[in-house]
Amino acid sequence: MSEDTTRPLPWRAVGTTGHKASVYGVHGARGKTYWKAFATRRQLRSESEAVEWASLPIGGVSGEHRHTRTEEIYLILSGTGELLLNGETHPVGAGSLALTSVGNVHGLLNTGSRSLDWWVIETLAPATTAVLSGTQPLQGADMTKAVVHDLFEEKTVDTAGVFSGPLKRVEVVELTAGEDRVLGRDDAELAVFVHAGEGEVSAPGVTERVRLVPDTCLLLAAGSRSSFSATGPLRLAVVTLAVVRKEDEQ
Repeated sequence: MSEDTTRPLPWRAVGTTGHKASVYGVHGARGKTYWKAFATRRQLRSESEAVEWASLPIGGVSGEHRHTRTEEIYLILSGTGELLLNGETHPVGAGSLALTSVGNVHGLLNTGSRSLDWWVIETLAPATTAVLSGTQPLQGADMTKAVVHDLFEEKTVDTAGVFSGPLKRVEVVELTAGEDRVLGRDDAELAVFVHAGEGEVSAPGVTERVRLVPDTCLLLAAGSRSSFSATGPLRLAVVTLAVVRKEDEQ
């Protein structure tokens, strides 16, 4: 029986940080930063703004700014720095995960001797979605706490109690050489970032495979399943972005 090559690919977007943009004066701060958008509203099916990567050179700053409509994570991938969160300074390094909810102020400073790289995912709070859909007038931000986790130590971080939008969970998946893991959910799309190691991803009935190297990002469609295979130790960061199904809207 021949393989079905017409089946839609389970990954909506694939990219690496090899091609990135230079940005000057990000959030009002002096100097240059680097930025890459892996997926935006056009690719995302959850109530999300973007899946991105950013990098600060030595001494670089991402200016402090208040989130008035979105919930956002920063996952530090490499380097060391200081996270400015509501006027308080938090030392951060690889694995530091900041959850910034609506109403909070954050910024980032590179204090290390190499670039400071981080993964960024920004999602809409329910109140923002209601405003954009015309079902609710704009109101003041309902500020909740912002927190910092050590994802590489904790392995899984649930956003309940901090976020109210589609970003439900952040986790680390670690595979040894020759190990496989199937990822996918019916009720959510998954953003996956390769933090370290190499491997490949495949899917049933699809001939195309994606080679996995550090700084590769994929967006897995809701309802799909993909198999991640490690050719050596492989570390993946995985974010669950809940998708509202049509039957849930009725």
